[in-house]
Amino acid sequence: MPTTTSSAPAWLHSIAVVGLGKIGLPLAVQYARHGYKVIGCDSNSQVVERLYAGESHIQEEPSLSSEVPQLVYAGLLSATTNIAKAIREVDVVVVIVPVGIDSEHQVDTTQIDAATSAIGANLQPGTLVIYETTLPVGTTARHLRTLLEQTSQLQAGTDFYLAYSPERVSSGTIFHDLRAYPKVVGGIDVESTTRTIAFYRSVLDAEIIPMASTDEAEFVKLIEATYRDVNIALANEYACYADAHNLDVYATIAAANTQPYAHIHTPGVGVGGHCIPVYPYFLFSNPYDHSQLSQAYTDQHTLALPRQARHINDAMAEYAIQRLEDVVGPLLQQSVLLLGVAYRGNVRETAFTSAKLLQTALTRRGAICYVDDALFSMDELCTLGYTALPPNAENKIVAIILQCHHSIYQQFDFTRFKQCKVVLDGRHALCRTTVEAAGMHYITVGDGHYKVKHEPFE
Repeated sequence: MPTTTSSAPAWLHSIAVVGLGKIGLPLAVQYARHGYKVIGCDSNSQVVERLYAGESHIQEEPSLSSEVPQLVYAGLLSATTNIAKAIREVDVVVVIVPVGIDSEHQVDTTQIDAATSAIGANLQPGTLVIYETTLPVGTTARHLRTLLEQTSQLQAGTDFYLAYSPERVSSGTIFHDLRAYPKVVGGIDVESTTRTIAFYRSVLDAEIIPMASTDEAEFVKLIEATYRDVNIALANEYACYADAHNLDVYATIAAANTQPYAHIHTPGVGVGGHCIPVYPYFLFSNPYDHSQLSQAYTDQHTLALPRQARHINDAMAEYAIQRLEDVVGPLLQQSVLLLGVAYRGNVRETAFTSAKLLQTALTRRGAICYVDDALFSMDELCTLGYTALPPNAENKIVAIILQCHHSIYQQFDFTRFKQCKVVLDGRHALCRTTVEAAGMHYITVGDGHYKVKHEPFE
């Protein structure tokens, strides 16, 4: 049930959440839980209509199905496509609108720019605006501040308050993460930071970590994601080394990680998701980097490891297909099945999934690529650019790749595929004995059984 926190600041009564996606809606629910009137703003009328009917369009957070209707009927949670009216009625605006990269890996702020202009055009004096979207360093203090000031004719730090606080949650565990992970905040000035801390203390139970600026707060999220990408790339390099030297990388990593200063991640066939494959590029191609170093020096001398990590992780799909060819030989006109198109197990999301890189690598060799993913319908798979496996193609499959570790694949019936010679466990998640009992070779990157000469299976 909603509860009003004893630490509620006197100036805080209502909140707008701009962007009701997989993070925005849970944030709106989190705030409404604490007794505040929350207005969710979204350009998608279907999302708004479902929320008005007491329905959640986000399925990955189980508690939303019960909490959304309770909060809607209690009058604490509402939604609208009319952002102008909502912004004029609230004390705090939390913005969680996507920023991504284009096909050239350049930062694309189109959506957040549009949202910011709409917010600014209706901004009231005294309002606190907080961005939670992951942003390149300097975006809040320079680019977004300028947009807000130009459209509102108000001055940040004097007429309204502005801060940045990166979301640090994952799909499926958002409410847990909001409790468990400290909230990083940074304002454009002392008063903006102070008000942001007061706001989050009234809606979260987590520790609050103030930073010296919005730039530092933005940097926190970028180095979190980049650290993981670099660590995974290192693990993938270890896996390739292990294959070349007849070593088991998983046993080796497990032993190494018993030393308290080692935190080596798990190798695999690639890195997907909204964060890890994207946010390193916010460091490489930052349009708001006004540092004193020249751009030429920055390009030449900084961020060499993250740049190389992106290349290594994206290249693992090609390496995985080479591993398949070691067993079955050339894949021209051979049928291969990918298990899972989602970027992560048990999550219905496909952002930057490694399935696309694997599909491309297979197609380049003239292979026929089929997919299976119980979280998506056959029509959805087709829309995503895949060919769902038809029943009459089961006897054509010569190789299977586990791309995504959905729990359902623990009970997958490999015996259906009578002609399949090898299963490549791209996430080191399957039971080897189950695969081998079906008469197939079990391989994974880093198992130490890479045949350099690509000798065909006999």
